[in-house]
Amino acid sequence: MSRAEFSESLANLRAEHAELQEQLADPELHSNPARAKKVNRRYAELSQILAADDRLTSLESDLEAALELAKEDELFAEEAEATRVRVDAQSEKLRRLLIPRDPDDGRDVIMEIKGGEGGEESALFAADLLRMYSHYAEARGWKIEMLDSTTSDLGGYKDVQVAIKSSSNDPADGVWASLKYEGGVHRVQRVPATESQGRIHTSTTGVLVFPEVDEPEEVQLDQNDLKIDVYRSSGPGGQSVNTTDSAVRITHLPTGIVVSMQNEKSQIQNRAAAMRVLQARLLARQQEEQAAAEADARHSQIRSMDRSERIRTYNFPENRIADHRTGYKAYNLDQVLSGALGPVIESAVSADEEARLAALGGDN
Repeated sequence: MSRAEFSESLANLRAEHAELQEQLADPELHSNPARAKKVNRRYAELSQILAADDRLTSLESDLEAALELAKEDELFAEEAEATRVRVDAQSEKLRRLLIPRDPDDGRDVIMEIKGGEGGEESALFAADLLRMYSHYAEARGWKIEMLDSTTSDLGGYKDVQVAIKSSSNDPADGVWASLKYEGGVHRVQRVPATESQGRIHTSTTGVLVFPEVDEPEEVQLDQNDLKIDVYRSSGPGGQSVNTTDSAVRITHLPTGIVVSMQNEKSQIQNRAAAMRVLQARLLARQQEEQAAAEADARHSQIRSMDRSERIRTYNFPENRIADHRTGYKAYNLDQVLSGALGPVIESAVSADEEARLAALGGDN
């Protein structure tokens, strides 16, 4: 894409940026925190694009001057060539920033990790994955909040749900922008703690990721559509750990979605947590239906919402991690499980960008 080809788009973005700046200066906007958050996200996204455009304009001016000087003194030819390389690199950076971004990128997420095939070993690996995401979140400056969990007899997780939040307004730093690629089946190959003869077993653990709802009105909820049950929470193996009916199960009757929470001792807190998860699931369902109806191109192959898709293998004997969607492979599994997940996620981000660029090229 040439400079001229996206100049019109940039002019429109500059006008939108100026309009958002006016909105942010209006005190009335900040009386609605959710709305202000959305405006701030978009403003930060456009600021990054326009800063890249300003940098490109400056480099192009430097290149023009260097080329003029090179006509009179060949010593400037080398400087002109180096500047041309910087212009090309900045142009590519701007081109990628102009790829239509997933509007949910700035959102926080609800993540659920569920034990799958493999029994106790799968539950233990679910705990490993939770630690991996927790360390990664900590390194990114995100906050992770435990919503609910069901532990296994050996200290793993049969099911665990967490909320992960970012304080940044930049969608590129949003939790969904990175963790949306984690949904699917994660396969582990290792010698289980329960294996006495040292044989390698293969187990699977499922990860579900949902963008969290910013504003309650984003998801229409009729209280008559909800069936709410309360019961006593229990520990591993069904052992009762609470003498009051504090656990909450909410069933959304039209869709059949069921959310249960028992982590808190208060029924009110469990109900609030269950509603957060239910809203996130309903938002994801609503977006999937809309995307299917409109054949929305923003859902790339990398971001497949197929919950049964096997996306990654963690091979402990070889210390190898492999992403089956992008072809990424590395032999630093121990580091990845300690939170060094960046390069793995970046391979998905890059593949997604290439798919989006190809789609844009096909539209021209």
